Amino acid sequence: MKKNIHGFLAGLLLSFGLMAGAQAAEGGIAWDKAPLKTNDMSSLQNGAKLFVNYCLNCHSAAFMRFNRLRDIGLTEQQIKDNLLFTTEKVGDTMKAAIDPQKAKEWFGANPPDLTLMTRSRSGHGGTGADYLYTYLRTYYRDDTKATGWNNLAFPSVGMPHVLWQLQGERRPVFEEVQSHGHATQVFKGWEQVTPGSMTPLQYDQAVGDLVSFMAWMGEPAQNTRVRIGVWVLLFLSVFTVIAWRLNAAFWKDVK
Repeated sequence: MKKNIHGFLAGLLLSFGLMAGAQAAEGGIAWDKAPLKTNDMSSLQNGAKLFVNYCLNCHSAAFMRFNRLRDIGLTEQQIKDNLLFTTEKVGDTMKAAIDPQKAKEWFGANPPDLTLMTRSRSGHGGTGADYLYTYLRTYYRDDTKATGWNNLAFPSVGMPHVLWQLQGERRPVFEEVQSHGHATQVFKGWEQVTPGSMTPLQYDQAVGDLVSFMAWMGEPAQNTRVRIGVWVLLFLSVFTVIAWRLNAAFWKDVK
């Protein structure tokens, strides 16, 4: 894997788009349900690859260490060969290569840390994962914007589409609907302008993998927590039956 040069623009990714993510989305479209696959090791590994190539250039995940990726089925050698590119070591935290001072000069603010992004961006439209999944799939060309891009989930977003080579260029299709004497534009779908290196289905799956990895990264122990919780509930259910029968046996002679 090689870091994509367009990942450099990821300093704007989420830094402007996600600072007011849930609030801004109130003026956009409804969020799609993210296909979370936090138990799917191949999905998480692909998500980790996409995250390192397209996000980690400018965004850090300072609460996650590279060696924690062993939990998603990667060996230390695979991490070294595929996910470490400069002087990082397997035990290092996932810090962005960009200089924070330079980033502030260039973008006006440091790109936010993404470790807990999926946990912090939930809103009325769904979970933080739903927002990210929708956000990364609703970019379109808009020459009136400084970056040349706009987003339906976050209208007038101040960031480019760093995954555009994968998705290609699309334009939204709207239909004019009369409501209470006023004409409103209703989103009806997408029209592909130029193809990307992936088909629309492949791109949606790739974004799903990326979002799944970010959801896992926000709480790596979540699957273990759920498994333990199931066993605890089963134990309490069995113990309740035992306690009920013991209580009946102890008090059977008391009238």
